[in-house]
Amino acid sequence: MTKRDEAGTLRPSAAEWVGRQLGAGERIVGVEVLHGGITAEMRRLVVATPDGGTRDLVLRTFVDPHHVRHAEELLTREAGVLALLAGTGVTAPGPVAVDAKAMHCEYPSLLMTHLPGRTVLDDEGLAERVPLLARQLVAIHALRPAVRPQEYEAWTTAERVVPPTGADAAAWSAAVDVIRKPAPAYEGRFLHRDFQPGNVLFDVSGRPRITGVVDWVQTSWGPADIDVAHCSTNLALLHGPAWGTRFAEAYEEAGGVLAPAARERLYWRLLDALGFAAEADLVARPWRAAGRAELTTPVVEGRLDGYVVALLEVLG
Repeated sequence: MTKRDEAGTLRPSAAEWVGRQLGAGERIVGVEVLHGGITAEMRRLVVATPDGGTRDLVLRTFVDPHHVRHAEELLTREAGVLALLAGTGVTAPGPVAVDAKAMHCEYPSLLMTHLPGRTVLDDEGLAERVPLLARQLVAIHALRPAVRPQEYEAWTTAERVVPPTGADAAAWSAAVDVIRKPAPAYEGRFLHRDFQPGNVLFDVSGRPRITGVVDWVQTSWGPADIDVAHCSTNLALLHGPAWGTRFAEAYEEAGGVLAPAARERLYWRLLDALGFAAEADLVARPWRAAGRAELTTPVVEGRLDGYVVALLEVLG
């Protein structure tokens, strides 16, 4: 979801830096704030070209202290991944310029090309989109770069999990016990690491199709199950617990390979799901801003609880 804003919202140093990346006779004529992200400010920049047309760029800016501290690593990694993805068949933005240390801009920034399409978070049409999401993730996992990205990191531990208010205490205790065990062995894959509907662009003018995948900041190497788990949790919170389990089925139907044993699959699904326990409101905020006003914190926490219970019933 976007909101029209004045060009003046682009900070002066950033505007000057972006201007130096443009071609002869090009200039910024508009700025559109892109809503839906959690970790960064995102802006679409409308650039006038000498032939009288326009083209679009996207500027990612880290402004909160935590991400500013890690910006050099994160933005440099994303720029490298975007360059790597060119020509692979996985459509992603192209890197234009990066100021990871904020040597030119007020804050660390990455300038990239703009992709057509938009995120779609509605319940309507979900049955058509889930197989597309699954096929896209299979394609990502099939990539074999010459240089592997960093090893994946778990986003929670058994000691850090705090169940939501009103959650099924017995189920959550059992779930925590599952992720307390050592991680199962796995065959490594190229991971997006934040693959979920908010980072996938669709053209829904006719039959839906994916036009690109964005936000490659967390790209890693690790088990396919963790990427599948993350998208599954997001779908469960957005659309209901049943859609979380459905995505894993769609991934296998698309040719993806998951851990062979149910207990291994359960570990990865719960490792991701339990990481949302303390962040339900943070995750739901951009969804509400995108029009899903019914996704209040209690609703999202209730769906998370239902999803954890369902995982234990299906895979436990």
